[in-house]
Amino acid sequence: KVAHGIYILDNVWPDELFVLQQRNKNIIYSGETALYLHGLTDREYSHICFTVPIGYNATHIKKKNKEVRYANPEILDMGTCEIPSSSGNLVKVYDKERCICDLIKDRKKYEIQLYQTAIKEYMSSKEKNLSRLIEYAVKLGVRDEVMMYVEVMV
Repeated sequence: KVAHGIYILDNVWPDELFVLQQRNKNIIYSGETALYLHGLTDREYSHICFTVPIGYNATHIKKKNKEVRYANPEILDMGTCEIPSSSGNLVKVYDKERCICDLIKDRKKYEIQLYQTAIKEYMSSKEKNLSRLIEYAVKLGVRDEVMMYVEVMV
């Protein structure tokens, strides 16, 4: 038993991201955690970062190595998708475009190397969706900053 109602076999490592999300259905992985899961950085996250709705009481999960971010309900679900965790279980996470917009919006929270690597990886990716990136950038108030990167790097 790894958590209330969640059991795993003795010979299996618990998937912390999957277990945390099973216990807290409102969380969406974001920040460094989402960048790592998307392969936009090769450095594993130092703490688990997730976003919840404003007003959500997250005191029961604000523990060591957890970073809680809050978002307005209007933008909370914008850009969510499900991808496999490192252990192969599907977890809810922001898509690459939302991650890049959040990265640019909160650039002071990130180390410069992680910031630059994630932007370069995304802009050089064949899977990038620039129209979606710009749509999110407008809604998140970072259109000009995003356009600067798009014009220079694409």
